[in-house]
Amino acid sequence: MAGMDWAARLPPWISRWIGYRATPPPKLPPWGAWFWAWIGSFCGLCVLQAVFGQASYFIDREIPPIVAGFGASAVLLWGIVESPLSQPRALFVGHFISALTGVIITKLFRLLPTYERYLELQWLAGSLSCSTAIVLMMITNTMHPPAGATALLAAVNEEVRDMGWYYLPVSLLSCALLLAVALLTNNIQRQYPTFWFYQSPPPPILPVSTKEVSNVNVTVTPTDSFVSSNR
Repeated sequence: MAGMDWAARLPPWISRWIGYRATPPPKLPPWGAWFWAWIGSFCGLCVLQAVFGQASYFIDREIPPIVAGFGASAVLLWGIVESPLSQPRALFVGHFISALTGVIITKLFRLLPTYERYLELQWLAGSLSCSTAIVLMMITNTMHPPAGATALLAAVNEEVRDMGWYYLPVSLLSCALLLAVALLTNNIQRQYPTFWFYQSPPPPILPVSTKEVSNVNVTVTPTDSFVSSNR
């Protein structure tokens, strides 16, 4: 686990909860994965809605209790924990790039002469936001599919659009809350993440020399039918 070497130097009671294992954990039966996927996603989404839906700080600023894209992130964080799309780097950078892209493009469209004209063209703003965010995630190798909704909603959802630049810290805080719950629930019997910043390259396939091939003894035993057919 070269991508987690730094975590190996931490005490085991810490490193376990950030995804490090000296040896891979035993594979859970399907019902075990289903159980922890349900528990983890339920807790994660409840925490998000509790923070943004109950804290007066966010209520006073009319922050929606949850942004729809983070429901899709929960699918990855608890349903496909080994996927590169689910790892922390993709989660944070994917959502942040998408939120930033959506806000910038939306603000450019808001420079139109009238708000009514913007509403007529918000479909274009949303499409440009999402498609641009996809390309930026590809360039930065931080593909996180739910972040496409993060960019799209910045243009087409009134609650999100009215947040303006405040959408960026809200997105990062949402990522941090989901990640904290994922680290707790996914590391009880599973392992998450498999890497934090970069994915370890696969071991190289070494070429086999002609000398090594010539030293391999191969014994061929003919079957009874083959022997009988040649008598």
